[in-house]
Parts: sequence; C-alpha cells; structure tokens
Amino acid sequence: MWLVIGLGNIGQAYEKTRHNIGFRAVDFVAHNSLNIQNISKNTFHGELFKSGQVLYLKPSTYMNLSGKSVQAVVNFYKIDMENIVVIQDDLDLPFGAVRFKLAGGDGGHNGIKSLDAMIGKNYLRCRVGIGKPVHKSAVSDFVLGNFSIDEEAKLEPILEHISKSIDAITNDEELSVVQSKYTLKSVEEIK
Repeated sequence: MWLVIGLGNIGQAYEKTRHNIGFRAVDFVAHNSLNIQNISKNTFHGELFKSGQVLYLKPSTYMNLSGKSVQAVVNFYKIDMENIVVIQDDLDLPFGAVRFKLAGGDGGHNGIKSLDAMIGKNYLRCRVGIGKPVHKSAVSDFVLGNFSIDEEAKLEPILEHISKSIDAITNDEELSVVQSKYTLKSVEEIK
C-alpha cells in the first residue's frame, strides 16, 4: 500500500494559492482516475481517496498540523515509510521545477516540520517549485497568494507531469530512475 500526501490548506480562500499545489496535484490525480473512491473518516482529519493499492490524502488540519492527519492514516493502514510520498510547494525552486528527494531538512516548510515531528523524515518528497518573492519579509503573503495568471495557465502540464511521476513511483520504479526521468528545472522542460 502506498500513501501519497498533498500538502495544503482547506477552504476556498486557499484553494488556488501557491501553498496548495499539493492539494491540487491530488485533486488532479483523483479527477483523472477511473476507479478512485473517497474513503474519508473523521479520525483521518482529512480527505482520503483510494485507487488500487494507492491512498491519496489531503489533510484538513491546515498546513501546520498536517502530521496529525498523516500519522492517523499511516497508523490505521500500517504504511511503511518507504511507501510514503509527500507533494509539497518549495520556495527554493523556480516556478515549475519538480524534484524528488528522500528525507532531508524541512527548509522552513511548516507542513514538512509537522510531518517530521509526527512520523519521522524518511519519506519521499516531490518538491514543486513556486518561486520566491523578492523580499524575505513577503514570504508569507507570497505562499498564501494565488499563482499569477501566467503561472496558472502553465499549471495543468505541471500537474500532469507530477501525476505521471507519482504513477511511476507507486509502480515501484527505482528512485534514481524517477529522478532522472521526472526531475524538471522549469516548466519549459515538460515534453
């Protein structure tokens, strides 16, 4: 069993923000899956979907407490750490970049901090670049702001690319192969 977690914040106000790229990736996969079922329970503190041997989770605890939801699902389904993939926004990558990393630091990301505290660090991260503001003091407004019109127009191919990479990962493709085949430096690299 695999668990793919999309990080984000619940509510319409956050729906199209940069911080919600993980939610949008899970929604994209769910919308394009033929046999996906919603198997959410209150005890999971989030929306949980199942397609074959893959679970997709959107925590409803808000970003800072994402680990609470993830831990509940991991414990209930007895998911191994090597079968957990987290899709997160990343300020340190340019818009449209996609990278894969096993474990590591939190990079100041509150959702990752929460996961690390609740389940440990040894899970796979699908880091999706959102770019960064000119001034560090604007980080909060930037991540909680919507994508620009130009960025929004380029999101669908990025989400499709992430979906393909998640499919490869959950079909037991080696990490080195996934990194080689699906790492992007920018949105322009998508074929």
